[in-house]
Amino acid sequence: MASAFSFGDDFEREILKAAQSGLREVADDYQRMFDSLGRRYRGQPVEIIKPALRREWSRLGGSISDAELTDYSTLISEGTHIELRLQ
Repeated sequence: MASAFSFGDDFEREILKAAQSGLREVADDYQRMFDSLGRRYRGQPVEIIKPALRREWSRLGGSISDAELTDYSTLISEGTHIELRLQ
């Protein structure tokens, strides 16, 4: 026997707000990582930056492809500011 159950609009709004808050915290952690790496490694060779970036990315619980590592490391080396934006 199946029964219908629905959550109210307030519950759904609260869930969305909590999820967005969690995403903002994660994005802030990654932004701090990029800012720190940018200060420390600007002008350094990409091959020096890649292991540091991989280590920091892993420390935050993420995984990153070699192509992404190269792209971000190149931007850091060039002194380009990396800014994360949530949509």
